[in-house]
Amino acid sequence: MNNTQHVKIVVADPSSLGLFGLAMVTFVASTQKLGITTGLSFVIPWAIFLGAFAQLMAASLDFKHNNIFGATAFAGYAFFWFSVAACWLIKLGVFGQALMNGIDMGQLGFGFIGYLIFSLFMTIGSMETNKVLFIIFVLIDVLLAMLALDAFGAAHWAHAVAGYTELAISLFSFYGSAAVVLNHHFGRVFLPTGKPFGIFK
Repeated sequence: MNNTQHVKIVVADPSSLGLFGLAMVTFVASTQKLGITTGLSFVIPWAIFLGAFAQLMAASLDFKHNNIFGATAFAGYAFFWFSVAACWLIKLGVFGQALMNGIDMGQLGFGFIGYLIFSLFMTIGSMETNKVLFIIFVLIDVLLAMLALDAFGAAHWAHAVAGYTELAISLFSFYGSAAVVLNHHFGRVFLPTGKPFGIFK
């Protein structure tokens, strides 16, 4: 007689880690855009390990949760930070003079536009998650639009607006991460995140 056993592996909610990674990289990167710090050398490690790897880890765990929205968001933005870090490394000449001399900022601008398209439809999805996440996505939309304008040289003020927007993303992401951790830890709403809008569901 064959006895079939089903083993269920419980995976904790990884969004706290993903939001923390986003919070850290935008916090550090915003200081460079706002002129509080200078250079990119010490921004790159945070972009790779917190912006990219932390969110990629969160994405892989969200796929196990069958959470396609969370997994796509975290993975998508993880690869954004991998790409941005690589662009910074090219700009700094790490990969050689030939690549540095071949920089066309318009290509970076179109990359930001592509991510803005991605972010816009993810913003719609975030409306049925919670209001903190929705605010984060709206701020990401603004950031990407400003980064695109800055890359194309279309507006001199876009760089500063991007810096302030990035700082706001960081603060809301810190809050969102704390809410996930503490709400789960205490088993009650310790930090409210706001109910979904209830428009599409």
